[in-house]
Amino acid sequence: MKINKWLYWTPRILSILFILFLAMFSLDVFDSCNSFLECALGLFMHNIPVFILIIALIIAWKREIVGAIAFFIGGILYMIFPLINIIKTGFEWYYLAWILQISGIAFIIGFLFWLNW
Repeated sequence: MKINKWLYWTPRILSILFILFLAMFSLDVFDSCNSFLECALGLFMHNIPVFILIIALIIAWKREIVGAIAFFIGGILYMIFPLINIIKTGFEWYYLAWILQISGIAFIIGFLFWLNW
């Protein structure tokens, strides 16, 4: 019974923390904007993945397979975008750290949702 409860709550809590972690990176938009409209647009653009993951989490709260698929796809997409940047600009070691930090967490959350399903 305790394992079921742990397996139910862990992906949900981790996904909330992960979404907050991603939203934190959008705060850098305030350093480079000059007007309110420019700040609002930049904040919106930076938070599009956050909004998508919030919608996926709301659906996944009752249907775990949606959370598993959404976080796996999110992890794969985040692996693709830095790899495209590596092809364009050349390899830098910190790209691997970015991929592991973001995609790795997304894969773990997706795996936990899949286990709970």
